[in-house]
Amino acid sequence: MSFFNRPHYTSDATQFIQQLKQQRPTLEAEQRAGRALLWDKNVDRSASREFRAGDVPQKPYVYQTDAG
Repeated sequence: MSFFNRPHYTSDATQFIQQLKQQRPTLEAEQRAGRALLWDKNVDRSASREFRAGDVPQKPYVYQTDAG
């Protein structure tokens, strides 16, 4: 027996996630669908370039009024 060998340990969080996955087997598929809905998008690079080209430089202090 090794001196460094310890009994198998799983944290409460890991146990909770494993139990949740057992109760809801479709959970990971639902998460992937939600991610695809919000994040996994194709980027139109030409539109992005046009948006960046339309940027207006900001003044150092945006709340200062122009002294007419």
